[in-house]
Amino acid sequence: MALSPRPLALVTGASAGIGKELAERLAKNGCDMILVARRTDELNALAARLTEAHGAKVHVMSVDLGDATAPRKLFDDVMAKGLSVEILINNAGFGALGEFANADLARMISMIQLNVAALTELTGLFLPAMVKNRRGKILNVASTAAFQPGPLMAVYYATKAYVLSFSEALYEELRDTGVTVTCLCPGPTKTEFGDVADMNGTSLFSGPNVMAVGPVADAAFHALMAGKRLVVPGFRNRLLIFAVRFAPRSVILKMVKGFQSQRKG
Repeated sequence: MALSPRPLALVTGASAGIGKELAERLAKNGCDMILVARRTDELNALAARLTEAHGAKVHVMSVDLGDATAPRKLFDDVMAKGLSVEILINNAGFGALGEFANADLARMISMIQLNVAALTELTGLFLPAMVKNRRGKILNVASTAAFQPGPLMAVYYATKAYVLSFSEALYEELRDTGVTVTCLCPGPTKTEFGDVADMNGTSLFSGPNVMAVGPVADAAFHALMAGKRLVVPGFRNRLLIFAVRFAPRSVILKMVKGFQSQRKG
């Protein structure tokens, strides 16, 4: 079943990066919006632009999904407003570079809460109504990190492996229900992620192979609308994922560690 004439899309992590770009594309293509992130000023500025440029009705909800109580509260607030979400974009997440033995353990647990628990809970809360109405689309943002372990970012890579596995399983479960789940697996992208994770300057985030956020959002939007199971933007990223299937695990571990430990300049 097709979406409503003006479907309502909820985008987490909407204040910057891929989330912000996806919100722009959704509004341009006739969606009303619920924008979710911690930074209220950025959300309000984006909401004003989407309304002016595309006539979108936009709701701003300043929420820290790293708080274990936040997903349920967000859902309850959406329900209290009488809103029906047809498109869910689980984009919020972060990473951190460094050896796990020396990591801030509280930050690692917070990463699991945001990257895994919040994504799972929001999906579980909004999905039943989509299935009942036989229409809906979900985009879960993973990473090319999902396809192999990641020394020096052990928790982050593990969280994204979960997102990929969870999303693909749901895609199959929901076949013929009118609801689709798409998993986005971008490679290194020019967003705030590199700053937050302290990865700018590493081999992985240096050079011409880092993608601009626009093409990543374009690929994600088209895959979401087409109901595709998986989208990996960029030929080089797809080639690397293909190669990982055949390379020995020990080689992949050393390569990933090397990419993330070497800094240029």
